Amino acid sequence: MDKIQRLNFKWENMSSFFNNLLDNSLSLQKEYSMKTTEYIAFTINRFPKGYVFTYEDFVTKVNKKEAIIKALNRMAVSGKISKLSKGKYYKPEKTAFGTLQPEQYQIVKDLLEQNGKTIGYLTGYSIYNQLGLTTQVSNVIQIGKNEIRSAFTRGRFKISFIKQKNNITKENIPLLQILDAIRYIKKIPDSTNEFVCKRLIAILKELNEKDIKTIVRLAQKYPPSTRALLGAMLDEIGKVE
Repeated sequence: MDKIQRLNFKWENMSSFFNNLLDNSLSLQKEYSMKTTEYIAFTINRFPKGYVFTYEDFVTKVNKKEAIIKALNRMAVSGKISKLSKGKYYKPEKTAFGTLQPEQYQIVKDLLEQNGKTIGYLTGYSIYNQLGLTTQVSNVIQIGKNEIRSAFTRGRFKISFIKQKNNITKENIPLLQILDAIRYIKKIPDSTNEFVCKRLIAILKELNEKDIKTIVRLAQKYPPSTRALLGAMLDEIGKVE
């Protein structure tokens, strides 16, 4: 009987030990989770509104990928942040008219820059709108790249690509955007060719001599029709090269 009592006593002590160990483990997990959430919330508060980010923005400080993703998803459900697409979130800017979408650059910035190097640029409908060639706003984001891929969707946006044969630099992007508009002039929505030509001529007038020489050089890698139309526009303003 004494032996059985001693065994029971020993088992009760062991059981108590393991229960305490489990409680401590759960407490540490809860504390770690709280620290992870607090760090993520602190970092997000420092982001500008409309900034797009992924879990990778936090892994340098918090190494648990799963914990980060869970914390971000909880914050998205609570409305503290918004989800753009799988694995991508943004800090929403709320107005009286609702939550604003991030700028197009933020939505596709991973396709425009890599390790600090420019690898693509925005073109197409959004740029036509910025240049004053059309008033239409589209949910299609077009990107010019040296190496293109198939179109895909990101959230409510369709991402498509056009091949750019010139080297892409931050300096020549505005000129490439003008050349793209000339190349695809017939595809610019809600505008006539006459209106677009007049607007492009006005834009070309604002270029300095160096930019004119550069745009003519860049045009050499565009189709003959683009080069011909550019030449006619430059002739119109007396800047034929």
